Amino acid sequence: MNDLSTFRPLAVVFDLDGTLVDNMALHGRAFETFAEKHQLPPLTMDLRRRIDGKRNSEIFPMLFEREMDRDEILVLEQEKEGAYRQLSRGRLAPVRGALTLLARLQARGLGVAVATSAPLDNVLHTLAESGLDQRLSIVARGDEVLRGKPFPDVFLLAAERLGVPPEQCLAFEDAPLGVAAAIAAGMSCIALTTTFAPEQFAAHRPAPHETYADYEAFLTGAGQWLQADV
Repeated sequence: MNDLSTFRPLAVVFDLDGTLVDNMALHGRAFETFAEKHQLPPLTMDLRRRIDGKRNSEIFPMLFEREMDRDEILVLEQEKEGAYRQLSRGRLAPVRGALTLLARLQARGLGVAVATSAPLDNVLHTLAESGLDQRLSIVARGDEVLRGKPFPDVFLLAAERLGVPPEQCLAFEDAPLGVAAAIAAGMSCIALTTTFAPEQFAAHRPAPHETYADYEAFLTGAGQWLQADV
């Protein structure tokens, strides 16, 4: 399904960081501190393109350029993600228009889920700090599936928990690897340009079906059908 003007999904699946919650700058600050301590490369946009959406179990070996066991990865994860949670406490908010969109989806009885690569502690923290924890009860995490993004596994798990075929789901993402995962799952996918520019998505394959700056823009575009009274 590529024509989103006529697509009426039965459920919507959201990535979390940078998609539902405006927190990528805080993740970037936490990474900069972590990278400086461990003498890692700076967080360039090219590096972001290669790692955003991946799990820490894949990111850390890539950054350190060596194999790591699970225990070492968990230690590094606690360091880096703990810094993010400390930095972001009291500073997280949903992406513009997210609350309006969630309310309109709920009013129509459409299923809503999160499909994220974030570890559990981050998921709980980010949803609670942004005030979304009471609105999103179905969450699929990358550490619950065999393969992380750009493979479709976490989106397929979200669809399974929703009880909706992937082809009847609309996904929102903010990273090229996440877009690839959603499309590989069979979902229609919209990219928010909260992290990457439209031309960066256009240059990546598969490209999202549409891009928007935020959910307010979506609701005046392909999401206009959600504006009508129920």
